[in-house]
Amino acid sequence: MNMQVSPPAIPAGVQPPPAPRSLGGMLLHPVMMRDILLKTMFRMNVTMVSVVAVSLKKPIPVTQELVALARGQKLLEATGTLNANNGNEMGYQLTDAGKARALDALAQSEYYGAMPVPLDVYREQVKRQSIRNIAVTRDQLVAAMGHLILPKSLMDHLGPAVGAGRSILMYGPPGNGKSSISNGIRDALGDKIYVPRAIEYAGQVITVYDPIVHSAAEEDLDDPNSLRRTSGRYDTRYVRCERPTVITGGELSLSMLDLVYNPVARTYQAPLQLKSTGGIFIIDDLGRQAEPPQKIVNRWIVPLEESRDILALQSGEKFEVPFDTLVIFSTNFHPNEIFDKAALRRIFFKIKIDGPSQEDFLKIFAMVARKRKMPLDEATLIHLLQNKYPTINNVYANYQPVYLIDQMAAICRFEGIPNQMRPDLLDRAWANMFVRDEVIVK
Repeated sequence: MNMQVSPPAIPAGVQPPPAPRSLGGMLLHPVMMRDILLKTMFRMNVTMVSVVAVSLKKPIPVTQELVALARGQKLLEATGTLNANNGNEMGYQLTDAGKARALDALAQSEYYGAMPVPLDVYREQVKRQSIRNIAVTRDQLVAAMGHLILPKSLMDHLGPAVGAGRSILMYGPPGNGKSSISNGIRDALGDKIYVPRAIEYAGQVITVYDPIVHSAAEEDLDDPNSLRRTSGRYDTRYVRCERPTVITGGELSLSMLDLVYNPVARTYQAPLQLKSTGGIFIIDDLGRQAEPPQKIVNRWIVPLEESRDILALQSGEKFEVPFDTLVIFSTNFHPNEIFDKAALRRIFFKIKIDGPSQEDFLKIFAMVARKRKMPLDEATLIHLLQNKYPTINNVYANYQPVYLIDQMAAICRFEGIPNQMRPDLLDRAWANMFVRDEVIVK
């Protein structure tokens, strides 16, 4: 008898982090939480529990518990219902002892506001929203890269690489869309994840959420006519964001992959790869950095193989953080020139991004001309294909249509004539695309 077993259902969307229901559910040391409360009330001059709860990114009942704790230690005192605008809500203020404690806590760390998420709790959320949980289909990838003209065979290699959530090396001649393909991969992921504002380890606060890296999604708002609440369903110490994308180029140094300590605020900032957790880390122009590419790849060996990274505090103490990032290396060099075999073995997918065929080149040329409102001219195209490209062995590149058309448009503007293609204008544009080999007398 044959039995058919249904495949496990793919969860619809990322499971949000559950909101803590009590002070004990925060899993942070009570003294740390109390000090952050005092610092927040001192720095932000807030007195109402409802406002403090928003500042701390905690539910009101949990905030009320914390206020009661500080009040029991004579660090806060009730001010009563001060006016009619506060909805008869009790106000609180710091006592002299509370102000002294707040100043002492600020001397140890300037961090205040949103409560951090314990590292162990964050690990669980990383599992719930792992980039390896995403099932990317061919249709999704094609839709995300619909604006690019790519060889059909490229999708055959790219699709499994993205779906696996493993490291990818893209190599090939410059100007053929490696960076654009990387951005298309990011767009194909599509869903939202939860990024902690800060995480806590050994009493130290590490800020993670970065508005430059993370694009916050629109928050769910309650319908006043609905009986069911839609907002406030998750731990607001997190920010609901698009899957992050961190792009680095020739400026990348190994120090940028370490914790950054702020000696003034006495807090840490997460390194780039931790900020990109659940998303994509693109290392563009590999081989153009100050450090050798072999050394850069060696830094990724443990994270790529074991899905964990090792960071160090100022004290020298090392600790593990989850590594859940799709790493994309992009280079114009042949891999054998810059890597040894051991390093190449650790990069899961190697994909060559070559220049377009003549047919694809003409498609790109026509598409760019349409976008730039530049009328196509048959005589100019024939001149380009028969007289110009044979001089460079008919090697086409994806960047060239944009370059040539923009050059011709600039010449037209200078000459005071409508946008147009002519063989003589093309000759002037072509002369700017390459530098003639010659000896310069010094």
